[in-house]
Amino acid sequence: MAYDKELKTAVEAVIKASLVCRKVQADIRAAGTVQKDDRSPVTEADFASQIIINRELLHTFPNDRIIGEEDASKLRTLPELKERVLARVRAVLTEISEKSAMEVLDKGKSAGGASGRYWAVDPIDGTKGFLRGEQYAIAVGLIENGKVVLGILGCPNLPYKSLAAAVPAASKGGTFKGGKGIIAYAVLGEGAFVRNYTDIASSPLQVSDIKNPEDAWFVESVESAHSSQHWTKEISDFLGIKKPPIRIDSQAKYAAVARGDVPLYIRIPQKKGYIENIWDHAAGAIIVEEAGGKVTDTLGKSLDFSRGRKLTANRGIVASNGTIHSAVIKAVAKLKMLESGLIVAD
Repeated sequence: MAYDKELKTAVEAVIKASLVCRKVQADIRAAGTVQKDDRSPVTEADFASQIIINRELLHTFPNDRIIGEEDASKLRTLPELKERVLARVRAVLTEISEKSAMEVLDKGKSAGGASGRYWAVDPIDGTKGFLRGEQYAIAVGLIENGKVVLGILGCPNLPYKSLAAAVPAASKGGTFKGGKGIIAYAVLGEGAFVRNYTDIASSPLQVSDIKNPEDAWFVESVESAHSSQHWTKEISDFLGIKKPPIRIDSQAKYAAVARGDVPLYIRIPQKKGYIENIWDHAAGAIIVEEAGGKVTDTLGKSLDFSRGRKLTANRGIVASNGTIHSAVIKAVAKLKMLESGLIVAD
């Protein structure tokens, strides 16, 4: 397999980051409350996860660039938070110094672009799911000359079996909870695979074979602030989809499509002019596509990762098993979503 060294390094980094994130999430649940003003526990996990991943990637590939969601500027002004973050990091990287941790965290400021090689890292995708003790993902994508060539999703709370198999009530829609965790990964042209956290043996991922949209069901964000549930309902009604959506946080939704749990994931901007971050989609998109699916924006355009830190050429996201994709894009056009102002063509 191509990118063997990159894949091994990134997977090990995700596993180490997951250990820390699981411990922070467990501590939040044990405490029973979390400060809503600054969400310090989740901030603690965000920074620690980013430091661990950046450090592991750059230790093996020192010339690579990183686009990370976090940097060290906030930690430098909050010494108590910095100490808590360092304690979390040292649980898995025992010898790292404060200076080294801050320096490696600041290595995530790359601007990306159409040339060169860089990693897109989301240390915790799905903050609210993380706080609720539900779904979140640790996402790492490798981009070369504007093209995603490798993606890893660590989903510590997603079951190894399908959502429907693990929780029969999932077929009725609603929010999914629980599970022991999966790592989904893909390399360009080599397929997509899934493994658990403790066994390196993997299985291939394959999208659903549903061909009729009326037989489909879909996954969307739990939070209506993240994606317009009104418009996803309009689309599903137009397509004749009868089953209610499964709602889970983070790029775990991409994993659900890639392994055939659902044939469709729709993300519609809630606000006019909203632009997606590349770290929110790089890993998930390649995993779905390598599992046989298709990922575009809501206008049917391929996601363009060559524009920097954001998907400035795209609006919204449609990830599907491929066979129902054109029907979804046609529904967007028929429903005049462009005229609504939420989806604006360039």
